Amino acid sequence: MLLLLLSVIWGSSFILMKTAMYDSEGHSIFTSNQVATLRILIASIALLPFSIYAIRKINLKRDLGHFIIVALCGNLFPAFLFTYAETGISSGLAGMLNSTTPIFTIIIALVIFRDKMSKRQFSGAFIGSIGIGILVYFGKKNSLDGEWIHIISVICATLCYAISLSVIRYKLGHYKSLDIASIAFLLLLIPSIFLFLTAHTLEAFENTQEVKNGFMAILVLSLVGTALALFIFNTIIKNTSALFASSVTYFIPIVAVIIGIFFNEHINLAQITGMAVALSGVFIANSKMQ
Repeated sequence: MLLLLLSVIWGSSFILMKTAMYDSEGHSIFTSNQVATLRILIASIALLPFSIYAIRKINLKRDLGHFIIVALCGNLFPAFLFTYAETGISSGLAGMLNSTTPIFTIIIALVIFRDKMSKRQFSGAFIGSIGIGILVYFGKKNSLDGEWIHIISVICATLCYAISLSVIRYKLGHYKSLDIASIAFLLLLIPSIFLFLTAHTLEAFENTQEVKNGFMAILVLSLVGTALALFIFNTIIKNTSALFASSVTYFIPIVAVIIGIFFNEHINLAQITGMAVALSGVFIANSKMQ
């Protein structure tokens, strides 16, 4: 149930990013950097009461570096990478490309954490990689405005997610999920304030008529799509495994595609085929068949 709820929340986040950046006529409201900055800042402030309580529980000498990795790779970098990507590609395509996360998770577990991988997981990763290749190729071929860098931005963001969830699973599993999320955002509070002041965000509030709708989208994105979603995600990781938690990407692309179609975004059969192949690889990697 938590996995399905998280999928709906994160699947909806892609269209919320787009809504925060552009009005119904395609005019700019907030820049991609402003959306990412506000997303992190609001989530950091919302979790601050929990952060103050949680900071007393952590072993700074042993785990501070791990929390910094989670803060950067699980939150800060993806926030900027995804919003930038959506300046050139549809939210539906961004959601489909999110299916690369579990493939990276398998690779990281093997290479960095020396986890044992079965033939089934290798086969799933290989099939998933083929699907990713199809998705990336046809995503670029049928993108009207986006360049390769927009697609690569999503791939980099999913790699960051894979790094973060692997660190949580292998290095921070002894902490509560809320503590992990709140400490990660506490580490981002000062950087997000600095980014807020340097991104000319206040000017956007003064000069844009549609700013109210855009800010409401950011508010939902921050509180529900970031703070709450991260807590749920960390809970799933702690109670299962990093690979299983990453399988939330079974549903995120589906939700993103449905919402994208609802908002009249261009999504073609080749992209859906690539997504299906990638997700079949994830299914094989997660299955318990020997």
